[in-house]
Amino acid sequence: QVQLVESGGGLVQAGGSLRLSCAASGIRFSIDSMAWYRQAPGKRRELVARLTDGGSTTYADPVKGRFTISGDNVNKTVYLQMNSLKPDDTAVYYCYVVQRVRLAYNEAYWGQGTQVTVSS
Repeated sequence: QVQLVESGGGLVQAGGSLRLSCAASGIRFSIDSMAWYRQAPGKRRELVARLTDGGSTTYADPVKGRFTISGDNVNKTVYLQMNSLKPDDTAVYYCYVVQRVRLAYNEAYWGQGTQVTVSS
């Protein structure tokens, strides 16, 4: 059974930094990609950053230049370094992992979410 355990959320003042971690267990196949999403109250869940197995990264426009996603394939852990945080970054942040079960078939998993609150 795949489990994603997130940590690192909390309360921080605007301009501060946080580092989120997500450790995946139970992964039996290769990882296709790992990502972070977020959902603010009353808003849809949105992609924050994505890291593919080839090392390519994608960032949402609001976080470009401030957030950095990185991963450790050996330990199956993904990180999100968040700098210059703004009140608009306040949200529940979710880890998302896709494993490649077989050709043309992937399975995706969500973490339980970790709250990030940025005060002004």
